[in-house]
Amino acid sequence: MSEKPILQVQNLSVEFHTYAGTIKAIRDVSFDLNQGETLAIVGESGSGKSVTTHTLMGLNASNASISTGHIFYKGKDLLKFSEEEFEELRGGEVAMIFQDPMTSLDPTMKIGKQIMEVILLHDDDADDKSAASRALELMKQVGIPQAEEHFDDYPHEWSGGMRQRAVIAIALAGNPDILIADEPTTALDVTIQAQILHLMKKIQTEIDSSIIFITHDLGVVAGMADKVAVMYAGQIVEYGSTEEIFYNPQHPYTWGLLNSMPTTDLATTELASIPGTPPDLLNLPKGDPFAPRNQYALDIDYEEQPPFFQLSATHFAATWLLDKRAPKVTPPASILKRWHRWKQLASQGGLPKISKYGVAGQNKTAKDTASLRTDAKSAEKGDL
Repeated sequence: MSEKPILQVQNLSVEFHTYAGTIKAIRDVSFDLNQGETLAIVGESGSGKSVTTHTLMGLNASNASISTGHIFYKGKDLLKFSEEEFEELRGGEVAMIFQDPMTSLDPTMKIGKQIMEVILLHDDDADDKSAASRALELMKQVGIPQAEEHFDDYPHEWSGGMRQRAVIAIALAGNPDILIADEPTTALDVTIQAQILHLMKKIQTEIDSSIIFITHDLGVVAGMADKVAVMYAGQIVEYGSTEEIFYNPQHPYTWGLLNSMPTTDLATTELASIPGTPPDLLNLPKGDPFAPRNQYALDIDYEEQPPFFQLSATHFAATWLLDKRAPKVTPPASILKRWHRWKQLASQGGLPKISKYGVAGQNKTAKDTASLRTDAKSAEKGDL
């Protein structure tokens, strides 16, 4: 895996202009994607996951506008691309697997022909014979049994899992450097879901592509991703390696997502849930948008949006609980177990050690915590 970013998203903000007002769908989002790496973007519905990737592909609706930011792909800013340049990029260098394969496939066209179409579009040297041969090879590569017999089948003749394999074959037809998977397993049962995830990792290894994997289920990304970006209300609230997010989570929203995920060592028969609903992006609340749903919220959360606090070279979280003057809080028992496991792994030299303020709730005096509200601006400027 290369350490050089193939994709860099910097301070991206996207707005949708509607009759009701301006929806701030994406706000100041930044992340990098290296060659051969998998980045998972997780969060509830409406958190901005799909809008982020649709912006990368130039697929936003006509009422969308990009107010700030840059998207650099191999050093080129995609936000300066014309529609003709995006048409060349889409399906070729950057491809996308959508959530529902039945709406992604043309119901009137044979599946083999749909795969051929991408090859013919992006390979100037390809003819019908070579494109058909390559399409058949891709069908076999994604695990479609007896591909020769099913080359001329229509989408309605296949099961959901097989249709999703066909969509993956279409995405691979242009030999993409980046593969974007927008909740590709949501409509599938658990067994087929595991097969599709295994297939994607296998193909990634074979062609050394980079993957952006979008999901609302943290459990799906445990064995899939190298890095995880947790999104809420159009922003990334925590960002780090998969190990850091799973074993050393620092944002209360990440705690809630992890606690809502079933595990084999559950001490109770009930799953935890995050109270309330996501905020209205037309009228965002003052301060931290997650504060109304956060049982650990401080007074300052209702006044000032928290900056990113750095825990390691790769781990960042936007929560005032990481400020060195924050009062002590006790996270859920399951999170404490994860932190304990993290310390064990770190002591064995398997993972980077927790930084000085890496564990929320260091014991502080009243004097230390009293100035949280007044010094918020200093923290945002990096003076703390």
